[in-house]
Amino acid sequence: RGLGDVYKRQKQMIRREGKMNKPCFIAVTNRNLCKRPFFDVIEELTKKDVKTIVLREKDLPEEQYYEIAKKCKEICDRNKASLTIHNFINVARQLGIKKIHLPYPVFLKEAGNLTDFESVSTSIHKPEEAVKAQQLGADFMFAGHVFVTDCKKGLPPRGLDFLRNVVQAVDIPVYGIGGIDEKNIEQIMECGAAGGCMMSGFMK
Repeated sequence: RGLGDVYKRQKQMIRREGKMNKPCFIAVTNRNLCKRPFFDVIEELTKKDVKTIVLREKDLPEEQYYEIAKKCKEICDRNKASLTIHNFINVARQLGIKKIHLPYPVFLKEAGNLTDFESVSTSIHKPEEAVKAQQLGADFMFAGHVFVTDCKKGLPPRGLDFLRNVVQAVDIPVYGIGGIDEKNIEQIMECGAAGGCMMSGFMK
């Protein structure tokens, strides 16, 4: 896929010139946070400058997830926006969605069976998991949680040093996740990350 080589060159250029890429966001959904209709939020997201929309919705069984994913695909296709399916590989295949994001244990199990996808990503919580994910063919990864977040109530954040260590351990793009917003995204970028994932800021 070649993404890793491009990112490696970018990281080397940043180190050499001290330049930083402009902030880049990935939108991660959680309809339970929405104060207005969920599909209206998705419609708005398709018009924002985000790399992709990850349809997370972890509380849904596969049948209900499929119905929401089908509607989101219609919205994203209409507005030429990128949609990534979370966890449900069969749903992605049934709908012809070529981007999949998998929890790390699922990614480990399925890594050799995902060649029909254009983009495969996973979430990691340790630098050694990042290395393993890269070896197994991940195109990019989420690393977290970086800051305090309601999604991980009571769990201490892993912090910026953790993110920096992950970025240095691999040659593929790393996106910070957990408590990230427009106020702290610069700190994420300064760690050498490709960008950050934002949920609450997009959903509320």
